[in-house]
Amino acid sequence: MAEGYEPRLKGVYNDKVRPALQEKFNYTNNMMVPKLDKVVLNMGVGEAVGDSKKIKSALEDLGLIAGQKAVATKAKTSIAGFKLREDMNIGCKVTLRKDRMFEFLDRLVTVALPRVRDFRGLNDKSFDGNGNYAMGLKEHIVFPEIDYDKVDEVWGMDVVVCTTAKTDDEARELLKGINFPFAAQD
Repeated sequence: MAEGYEPRLKGVYNDKVRPALQEKFNYTNNMMVPKLDKVVLNMGVGEAVGDSKKIKSALEDLGLIAGQKAVATKAKTSIAGFKLREDMNIGCKVTLRKDRMFEFLDRLVTVALPRVRDFRGLNDKSFDGNGNYAMGLKEHIVFPEIDYDKVDEVWGMDVVVCTTAKTDDEARELLKGINFPFAAQD
């Protein structure tokens, strides 16, 4: 990334979201305001047990989506019923921080989520109790970096957004501030 460049979403957080959170929750110190810590992308590729080429394809696709190299995840134990052996590659993951994290979240909210089939908003109950939000996508092809014609198989992926918020309410307000499209409450 170019020197002096600031991601759009980072500017929105610093200029609008941060002051709004400080006012709403009456923080006495700037350092108490919750911020985004990291985003973890995970893709399980169970079919890689029978075909090792699929894990390479998943690693490449996740690398394109994230903008940095993904690492393969290995099986911890052997399971004979699934023909799975210990240390066999069965998925891939990548952790994004700082500017890459903001760039990814911007693309997720503005480009990828509107392309999801039958999208009606994100579930606002997917918080873990410590201010982290997890969501799943059924198709990794919703990202514009993936060329649909070259994809041999469509995989789902998990997206976990980790924040420094102490409670789920603080994290919910933080994510709403950066335009996460939560579903309307009934």
